[in-house]
Amino acid sequence: MSKKPDPFAIDLTPELIIRAYQAGIFPMAEDADSPDLFWVSPQKRGVIPLDDFHISKSLRKTLRTHPFEVKVDTDFVGTIEGCATAGVDRESTWINPEIRRLYGALFERGIVHTVEVWDGAALVGGLYGVSLGAAFFGESMFHRKTDCSKIAMAHLLERLVAGGYHLLDTQFVTDHLRTFGGIEIPREDYEARLAEALRHQGDFFACDH
Repeated sequence: MSKKPDPFAIDLTPELIIRAYQAGIFPMAEDADSPDLFWVSPQKRGVIPLDDFHISKSLRKTLRTHPFEVKVDTDFVGTIEGCATAGVDRESTWINPEIRRLYGALFERGIVHTVEVWDGAALVGGLYGVSLGAAFFGESMFHRKTDCSKIAMAHLLERLVAGGYHLLDTQFVTDHLRTFGGIEIPREDYEARLAEALRHQGDFFACDH
């Protein structure tokens, strides 16, 4: 027997994802095996203020002396695979095949960006997120070697400041993000900051010029 179509089902497209972010909403899945997505708009939203973020002394030293190479936008598939892999820092992941498909399409359009940390030919850390206007929406990060997600985040912060971004949305705040100055703000405050950021245009590649 064929399954009846769901009259309330929504065909998820890259365009719909963009409109959701512009409205302060983002999609997640229950876990990597779930076929469905749900929309999230937290009462408290995580952000890292771009005019008041923090780089610890130990991380500053690491940034001066680490042997890794930082690249952007060279390996989306490898980056999202790293973020989707359960490891010592997480037991599960919310990145399912639908997330990979949608954000891969947005990457092809230049709306999703990656920051990647490489050890020779090995991808050892990184992050990805969505860039709209002068807002950057961080999605997920990973590391396979010590401090490599921190290196990626520090590089992202430098890049966003250089590009004139107004907002770095981290969705939620973790202990890891608090070390960079991550805070929670009420949804109403977030929506006001988002609206202001969307009125401007950041340049993700400004520091490469």
